[in-house]
Amino acid sequence: MKAKDAKKANGKSRAILKPQITSKSSVKLQTRSVIKSRAKVEPRSKLHKLNHKYIFVLGGVMSGVGKGIATSSIGTLLSSKGFSINLVKVDPYLNVDAGTMNPTEHGEVFVLDSGLETDQDMGNYERFLGRDLTPDDYITSGMVYKYVIEKERALGYGGKCVEAIPHLRDEIVRRFEHSAKVNESDISIIEIGGTVGDYQNTMFIEAARFLKMRHPDDVIFIMVSYLPIPSKLGEMKTRPTQHAVQQLASYGVNTDIVIARADHPLDDRRKEKIATACNIHIDNVISAPDIESIYDVPINFRHGKIDDIVLTALHVDRETVKQFNNLAIAGRENNRQPNKNGTSGSKTRVRNTGIDFAEWSRMARGIKDSGRKTVNIAIVGKYFATGNFTLTDSYLSVLEAVKYSANKVGVKAVITAVNAGDFENLKINPLHQLADGGQKSKIGAQKLNENDLRSDRKVDVFSQLDQYDGIIVPGGFGATGIEGKLNVIRYARENQIPYFGLCYGMQLMTIEYARNVLGLTGAHTAEIDPESPHTVIDIMPDQKKKIAEGNYGGSMRLGLYPAKLSKDTIAFDAYNRNIELQQLADNKGTIKKSHKNHISNILSHISAIRERHRHRYEVNPNYIERLEKGGLVFSGKSPDGTLMEIAELPRDVDIGGNIRETTLGDVQTDIGGVEMEVKNTVKGNTHPFFLGTQFHPEFLARPLAPHPLFTAFIEAAKKKSSSRSLGQRV
Repeated sequence: MKAKDAKKANGKSRAILKPQITSKSSVKLQTRSVIKSRAKVEPRSKLHKLNHKYIFVLGGVMSGVGKGIATSSIGTLLSSKGFSINLVKVDPYLNVDAGTMNPTEHGEVFVLDSGLETDQDMGNYERFLGRDLTPDDYITSGMVYKYVIEKERALGYGGKCVEAIPHLRDEIVRRFEHSAKVNESDISIIEIGGTVGDYQNTMFIEAARFLKMRHPDDVIFIMVSYLPIPSKLGEMKTRPTQHAVQQLASYGVNTDIVIARADHPLDDRRKEKIATACNIHIDNVISAPDIESIYDVPINFRHGKIDDIVLTALHVDRETVKQFNNLAIAGRENNRQPNKNGTSGSKTRVRNTGIDFAEWSRMARGIKDSGRKTVNIAIVGKYFATGNFTLTDSYLSVLEAVKYSANKVGVKAVITAVNAGDFENLKINPLHQLADGGQKSKIGAQKLNENDLRSDRKVDVFSQLDQYDGIIVPGGFGATGIEGKLNVIRYARENQIPYFGLCYGMQLMTIEYARNVLGLTGAHTAEIDPESPHTVIDIMPDQKKKIAEGNYGGSMRLGLYPAKLSKDTIAFDAYNRNIELQQLADNKGTIKKSHKNHISNILSHISAIRERHRHRYEVNPNYIERLEKGGLVFSGKSPDGTLMEIAELPRDVDIGGNIRETTLGDVQTDIGGVEMEVKNTVKGNTHPFFLGTQFHPEFLARPLAPHPLFTAFIEAAKKKSSSRSLGQRV
C-alpha cells in the first residue's frame, strides 16, 4: 500500500465537523481549517536531504514515571521546528489491543479514528501534537506474535524454523519503519512501555538495538528515570538511575540522554554523578521536576533546550535545522492569512508547522490560573479504586477535555472523583416541602437497610451533589454502580444541575427518564437485565452473533462514525456557536472588519458531525418514538435515522437567553400494551443542560481546540456557579 493510499484508509484526512454553507461565495468551512497559502514558503523538496531519524524513549526505576508526557513533549517541540514527527507507542503485553484490559489496572482505553483500541498515551500524543494518529502508530507484543504465527501457518517463512530472533525482531523493525513511511515523517519517536529490566519489553529493545547498529548516526536512546528522595534521609539518590542505565547497557544499548524525574530540580552535583556513571555529557542530563500541569512540560523542555540537544545527538546539522525552522515559521504565518472571501478556507495548507508556542503558553497558563472563577465538576464513575488508592487514569481524556473547555470559557475547573457506589442501596423520596414553604424538586436518600449503612452516614447523601456546578457520568460497562449512577442522574435532572452523559452515561440517562418520567417501571439495559419488561437500551443487531460466538476483542462499534444534528437543540447550537468567530479571527483572536460581513453567511450551518465510538448497545428503536413523545429529544442521529447519537432535554432558555415557552402538554401513549398519561410541563421537561452522547467526544478534544459539547457543558456550569454565588436557588 502506498503511503498516500494508507492515509486515506486510516481516515486521517477528515474533520470533526463538515459544515456545508450555502452563500454567494459558496464557502466551505472545516473546524480544522484548510488554509489558503499567501506567504512564499520554500517547498520541502528543496530542503537538505535528511535520513530518517529514530528516538527511543524508555523508562527506568519504576512505571508511571512520565515517559508518555516526555515523548509527547519532545514530539511537540520538534514538530514546532518544522520536522514531520510520528509518535509510536509500544505496549509489551500479549493483548492484541488495549480493548480487553481492565481500566483500573491499565488506565483509559483510547480509541482512534480507525477504531483501534489503544493505550491512554496515544491520547496524550494526539492532544500534544494536535492531530490524529494512525493504527500503524500502536504496537503490542500480541500484534507481533499473532502476525508472525499466522504468517508461519500460511507458509510465509518458506518452511524455515521460526524463532524470536530474527523473525520477531525483524517484524518489530518492519513495523517501526512502516509507521514512518505511512506518516511520511522525518523523525519517529518510539516509546517502549514498561521499565528497563522487564522481561516483556526485551524483544523491542533488541529491535531498537538492531536499528542502531544499521543506522548508527540516526538512532538515539532517552532514559526517563526516577530519582527518589527518601523522607528519612532527605537526600536525592541517583544510584537507581545509574543501575537502570547499566541494565540497558547490558542489552547492548547505550543511553544518550537521561531525563531525571524527581520531586525537586536536580542540582549540579547530582547531574555530574549521573553523567559520570552513565558516560554521557552533563548537558544531556535533563532535570524534570514535578510540576502543576503537564502542559508546562514542553515549555520547560524548550527552556532546557532539549530539542537542540536531541537534534545534535541525531547528527542534524544547524543549517538543516534552520531550514526546517524557517519553513515552520513561514508556514504558520501563511496559515493565518485569510483568503479572498475573508475566511481561512482554501485548497492549500502548509503542513508540519507545529504548534504556535505563544498560543500553547497562553493555554498552559490559563489551565492552572488559580485567580479565575472556579466551577466544581463531579465525575461520577466506578473505575477509581485500586486497592487502597484512588486513581483517575480510567477517565483521563474526560478530565483533560473539561480542562480545555474551562480554559476556553475563562474559568478553572475543580474536578472531583465521585464513586457511584456511594449512591447505591438508596431509594428516592418524592418532592418534599422546604422550610420556607416553597416547593423544590429535591431527592432525599432513605435507608433501605439500617445495617447496610454506617451509623455516621448522612441520611440525605444526595445533598452533597448540590455543591457541584456540573455532573458527568462517563463511559463504562457492567452492573457495578449502575443504580447509584441512575440515582445521581435523576437528582441532576430534577435539581437543574448541568448533566453530561458519555456513552454509558447517555444510555443511563435514557433509562432514568423512561423510569421516572414515562413511568416504565423496571426499564433497563439488556446488558444488565435482558429480562427487563422495558429494555429501552438493547444490543445492536450485528453484535448479537459476536457475543454468541464469544468474539469480544475489537468487535464493538468502534471508531469514527457520522451523525446528523437537529436544529434548535443544545447540540446543534454547541457545534455551531462561535464557529464563525473561530474561523474569522486573526492570530490575536480579533475579528477583522473585512470579515464581519461573512458572519451571517457562516453561522448555524453545521448539520453533520463525525465522532469516535466504542459501544455494543444502543437506544432500542422500539422505544424511540415513545421517548420523544415523552419529552426526550434525540438531537443527533445516524444518517439513516436508526441509531440515536445524542439525547437531551430542551433548554429552559434559548441561545439568546430568552425563556422558552414551549410545552408538550399531556401526552397519551401506549407502551407495552399499557396506556399511560405523561404530564409534561415547561419546568419539568426543560433543563439548562441535560445531554448525553452515544459517542465519546472526549477523544477529539484538544488543548488548543476544545470540544464544543464540553464547552457548552462548562458554560452551563459557569452560569449555575454564578447563580449560586448570587444566592439564587437553582
